[in-house]
Amino acid sequence: MRSEILLIDDEKDIRFAVHEILKEDNFFVREADTVEKALSEIKKKLPDLVILDVLLDEKNRDGIDILKFIKLIDADVPVIMISGHANIKIAVDSIKLGAFEFLEKPFNKDRLLNFVHRAIETSSLKKENKSLKKNLYSSNELIGNSSTIVKLRNAIDKFSKTDSRILISGPAGSGKELVCRLIHEGSLRSNNSFKVVNGAILDPSHFDFELFGSENNDKIISGIFEKSNNGTLLIDNISDVPLQTQGKILRVLSDQKFHRVNGANEISVNIRVVCSTSKNLKEEIAHGNFREDLFHRINVIPIETPHLKDIKEDIPFLIEYFIKRISESNGLKPIFINSKNTIFYDYNWPGNVRELRNLVERVVILASGKDEDVDKILSESLKISSVKENNNDDAFQFPLKEAREKFEKNYLEIQLNRHNGNVSKTADYIGMERSALHRKLKSLGIN
Repeated sequence: MRSEILLIDDEKDIRFAVHEILKEDNFFVREADTVEKALSEIKKKLPDLVILDVLLDEKNRDGIDILKFIKLIDADVPVIMISGHANIKIAVDSIKLGAFEFLEKPFNKDRLLNFVHRAIETSSLKKENKSLKKNLYSSNELIGNSSTIVKLRNAIDKFSKTDSRILISGPAGSGKELVCRLIHEGSLRSNNSFKVVNGAILDPSHFDFELFGSENNDKIISGIFEKSNNGTLLIDNISDVPLQTQGKILRVLSDQKFHRVNGANEISVNIRVVCSTSKNLKEEIAHGNFREDLFHRINVIPIETPHLKDIKEDIPFLIEYFIKRISESNGLKPIFINSKNTIFYDYNWPGNVRELRNLVERVVILASGKDEDVDKILSESLKISSVKENNNDDAFQFPLKEAREKFEKNYLEIQLNRHNGNVSKTADYIGMERSALHRKLKSLGIN
């Protein structure tokens, strides 16, 4: 698939020249000549690479502001800054803010293409490494011997043989995506693609591009529905999809047909759609946040994943499994963690299995090859539980909405502090997309 480049420059001649160079090298190029158009294109769809002029059409906003905006959305998108009026300070500031390279005008074709190829290659390696790490710590087994887990295994085995739509409900970090993957692997579609789209980050302004793809003359970009053809598509956090977007999903589920953006031909697909949610959809319907007709369409077979606090008898099996996987992946000698330690059973595990996995990883890395006290690392990692509970003792004196906001603010501040203010690590730990967490932090007034 061709890499997509967003070219942002207010000089028409520069855009034409760079566009031709990139087009000859088989890149797909989008253009923007103003700050507003640039921001609009970025919101529609993040490209594989951005070539960005420092000075644009506005006095109050320039390329540096756009660079910051891009890095806020996705720090791994490479940005090559260009300028004909550059100075050392601008170049240094750009690199400090995350620009891949700084290129001064006029530049030759070979130098430009060298930067472009290196940037895309570096970005691809980062994505591959992230994917490998994610898959490395993602079990393809449902670990545990509790009656709840046994029942869940039986449901997966039974329903994977059908092609019915499934709604997986459960708290964040409880393994909803794992359940869907196991269903896909046990189905007749197992040799075809398994795709995941997160409803929490679907922006209505570019939803059509992401899900349906687009056509521009002879250039075709496939959306997630088309990429999932003959396979399984998990719509994660379906509860967070905006209402207007829910209607579009309903039409695809009903007809298994759609049009690409700017496309004349109707595209037919054969997809098994599985949805997941951490919220009570019936309550969301009652509050006007979710379509009842969509609920009935996706809730053919309901499956629930449990809170870890409700299956604590499975903690020893999970700890043993994670120690083995994490030690092997890091080339470390397995350490001993006493799974009978009461700290595991006194804690409520708000992050569920994902939180336990992250805790085991922390212990394995910190304690391996050192004289570190495993119990000390465990107690320091989980000491926030008492703080969190004490800080929410007065929640009952507030209305539900205000109490929820106070809890969310307290919880997120604690998690951010735990991860030294790193939003990406915090988002991964609590089971949210980074962009969704940024919006939540802003809405709660957390800096």
